[in-house]
Amino acid sequence: MPANVKTMFYVREKPWHGLGTEVQEAPTSADALIYAGLDWEVIQKNVYSEDGSLIAGYKVNTRSTDSAALGIVSDRYKVVQNEDAFQFTDDLLGAGVTYETAGALQGGRKVWMLARMPHRYIIAGDEIAPYLVVMNSHDGSSGIKVAMTPIRVVCQNTLNLALDSAKRIWTTKHTENVMLRVHEAEETLGLAEKYMGELGRGIDTLSRIRLTDKTVMDFMNEFFPVTLDMPDVQRKNNLRLLEDMKRRYWEAPDLSNVGKNGYRFVNAISDFATHADPIRKTRNYNENLFLRTVEGNPMIDKAYKMALAAA
Repeated sequence: MPANVKTMFYVREKPWHGLGTEVQEAPTSADALIYAGLDWEVIQKNVYSEDGSLIAGYKVNTRSTDSAALGIVSDRYKVVQNEDAFQFTDDLLGAGVTYETAGALQGGRKVWMLARMPHRYIIAGDEIAPYLVVMNSHDGSSGIKVAMTPIRVVCQNTLNLALDSAKRIWTTKHTENVMLRVHEAEETLGLAEKYMGELGRGIDTLSRIRLTDKTVMDFMNEFFPVTLDMPDVQRKNNLRLLEDMKRRYWEAPDLSNVGKNGYRFVNAISDFATHADPIRKTRNYNENLFLRTVEGNPMIDKAYKMALAAA
C-alpha cells in the first residue's frame, strides 16, 4: 500500500478532536464546566442604538467573565445557564455514562458537552461506540439539544444516520424539579437505546444490499461530477475529491473484509465527510465539521438514501 494511502487511513481522529477540553475526571457536570472553562453565566443587558436610544423588546446576552456579546434576542427569551443546561446529565452518570469532552463554539454562542454511553455495541462485526452530545445556545438559534453520535471505533467514522424509525436528535427541557430531571434522564437513555437498536437494523439492511462497482462509481459521480463543460478549476477540484472518495471505498484497510455492499459505501462516504481534507480549509473548519456531526451530515444521509434505493 502506498505511503500516502497508509497515512490517510491510519491517522484518523474523532470529529471533535482539537475542540474543547477533556473532562473525563469530572464527577459532575458542574465540575466538567470548570475544567472546560464554561463556568460563566449569561447576563442580559439592554440594547441601544448608536445615538443612545433604548431599543425596546430586545436584550443582548453577554458573558459574565468579559462582557462579550453572544447574541441579541427577544426580551421574551429565557436564558438557560450552562450549569442548568447540562445538569440533567448528572442523572445519567448512575447508569454508567461518562463525561468525555466539553467546550464552546463560535466564541461562546454555543456550548456543548459530550458523554460516552455505557453499552458496547457490535454491529455487522464492528464495534460502534455511542456518544451523546448535549448542546445549548446563547444566541437564540436553538434550545437545548441532545444528539446521538455513534462512532465506528476502528476508523473513527461517524454513523449518525437519519433513520425514519428512531430519533437521533431531540430537545430536552430543564426543570428545577429533581424527579422530573430524573424522568428526563431516563427518557434520554431510552431514546438513545432505541436509536442504537434501529441503527443496528439499518446497518444489517445496508450489509445485504449488494453494489456493483459501476453503481458505486455512479453514486460517487453524483457527489462530484466531472464534465467537459465545467471550468478547468472546478473540474480539477472535483476530480481530486472524487479520487479521494474512491480510495476510501476500494483501498481502506478497515473495509477490506467488508463486502461490496451498502454498508461499505456509507462507511466510505462517512470517512470522506469526516476525515478528508477540503479544497480550502477555513478557520472555522473544525467547528463546522463538529456541528455537522451533531446536526447530521447531509453527505452521509445522502449516501444512506442512495444505498437503500439500490436494494
